[in-house]
Amino acid sequence: QVQLVESGGGLVQAGASLRLSCTASGRTFSRYAVGWFRQAPGKEREFVAALSRNGVLTRYAGSVRGRFTVSRDNAKNTVYLQMNSLKPEDTAVYYCAADDSGTSYYVSEGQRYDYWGQGTQVTVSS
Repeated sequence: QVQLVESGGGLVQAGASLRLSCTASGRTFSRYAVGWFRQAPGKEREFVAALSRNGVLTRYAGSVRGRFTVSRDNAKNTVYLQMNSLKPEDTAVYYCAADDSGTSYYVSEGQRYDYWGQGTQVTVSS
C-alpha cells in the first residue's frame, strides 16, 4: 500500500505557473504508474496527465497539452505537475493517483488507479 500527499496548490493569476508535488510513502514508488486528475466544482473528475513507472511515457489531456508537464523522481518518491500559462478554467482540486497493476505503460483511466491523495486546491483568477 502507498499513501499519497499532494502539495503546491494555491491562488494565482491567469498566466502564472505552479508546480504541484505528490509525495508517496509506503511501498517502493517506482512500482507505480502515476497520474494527475482534477475536479472542478459541479463537474466530474477529469484526467489531466499520466506517467509510466520509468517516467518515459506520458499522456496529457488536450486541454493541458503544451502547458503542463508531468515528471517523477523515484529516488524522492515524488511526482510533479508543472503547470504553466494557467487559465481560470484550470481551477479545480488536483489529485494524484497511483496504479499498482505493474504496467510499464501509462494509465489514463481513473477507475484503474488503486490509490489517491487527498487533493490540493488550485485557483486561477482572471
